[in-house]
Amino acid sequence: MDFEAIKKAAQGYEKDMTRFLRDLIAIPSESCGEEGVIKRTIAEMEKLGFDKAEIDPEGNALGWMGSGDKIIAFDGHIDTVGIGNISNWTDDPYRGYETGDIIYGRGGSDQEGGVVASVYGAKIMKDLGLIPEGYKILVAATVQEEDCDGLCWQYIHNEDGITPEFVVSTEPTDGGIYRGHRGRMEIRVDVKGVSCHGSAPERGDNAIYKMADIVQEIRALNENDDAEGTEIKGLVKMLNPLYNPEHFEDARFLGRGTCTVSQIFFTSPSRCAVADSCAVSIDRRMTAGETWDSCLKEIRALPSVKKYGDDVKVSMYMYDRPAWTGLKYETECYFPTWINKESAPHVQAVAEAHKAMFGEERIGHPDAMPLRKRPLIDKWTFSTNGVAIQGRCGIPCVGFGPGAESQAHAPNEITWKQDLVTCAAVYAAVPGLYRGKGDEDVCEYRAQV
Repeated sequence: MDFEAIKKAAQGYEKDMTRFLRDLIAIPSESCGEEGVIKRTIAEMEKLGFDKAEIDPEGNALGWMGSGDKIIAFDGHIDTVGIGNISNWTDDPYRGYETGDIIYGRGGSDQEGGVVASVYGAKIMKDLGLIPEGYKILVAATVQEEDCDGLCWQYIHNEDGITPEFVVSTEPTDGGIYRGHRGRMEIRVDVKGVSCHGSAPERGDNAIYKMADIVQEIRALNENDDAEGTEIKGLVKMLNPLYNPEHFEDARFLGRGTCTVSQIFFTSPSRCAVADSCAVSIDRRMTAGETWDSCLKEIRALPSVKKYGDDVKVSMYMYDRPAWTGLKYETECYFPTWINKESAPHVQAVAEAHKAMFGEERIGHPDAMPLRKRPLIDKWTFSTNGVAIQGRCGIPCVGFGPGAESQAHAPNEITWKQDLVTCAAVYAAVPGLYRGKGDEDVCEYRAQV
């Protein structure tokens, strides 16, 4: 394999990738509103000579190169979060600007840059004849990830009937190669009360006061230690072999689980009345050894939840928001934890491509490097479509993508042009370095579904 030719080809496409990414950023594309960026992506695929470019019923853009029976896929979600408070941005998040080094705007790092790099990585494969015999390449620009991680791949796998040998997730990795991440779930706690006139609150039963007790204990669950005398043992306990004997080592690799109250709701007859209901949402990040059932039981076991008995309901959210095409594909808001072995052939294919062209350490623009002084092969802090690819469907997954986790969901989001070039080159080399699926189970840890 001519690695210098691959690097030269990727560098030659920098201006094209920059233009494509700026076009995508300029089209607002929050979850369930991705039609414009999907059609723009299809147009780019067709211009670059993809063998086939199609939109599936959920609205994902699927671009194909090659004609083999076996599939190697590259996934990038094309949707973004909103812009939040516009006063936190120094420039227009949908037009932004570029310098010689960076591209500014919502979605650059998270993660339309990954879509761009994988589209051009596939183009380089075709230009240089790098698609192995018997394989075809799928570039999937996927929808609804910010709303519901992995829903798109549940649909692609279960309904489109597509099962790749492995998937490269192009989520931002700060120059690293990532083989897993924590899972998550979305929990809701509902508390009932009884309203009365606010002038005599003792006549009612204030649901907000009950919820206040519960919220403090949710906070304690996140912040407490796991000492023997601690009544509400903190989530840090899963790093302790005493509480997680089978999976504490995997938990230490991924990091401890966390929980935080992310939303609060209430009902009351008026501002002059006691609240008769209150509810909160909990963002629960799950490490190895935790299940959706264990996480629900943990909340139900809190002293205040038990104290208020039948007035409290703890449940998991369901997702049923229609895609931009109108299709509704319901799923539980549970996103399983996963880790693949560092020795797995698909992980090593990415590592070998990086080492052959860029060395054994992370690279990047000097401004990005302070966050890149870490092992080349590591894990994400946040979750990705890998929760379905590997977590639900058992399809091997590995991460390598342009941009930085710290830019995700932040105002003044940027990505680096150098990352686009690096990733496109690595993507182009990966299929030819993949040694095929052997008999060994590549999965180190996968949460129950």
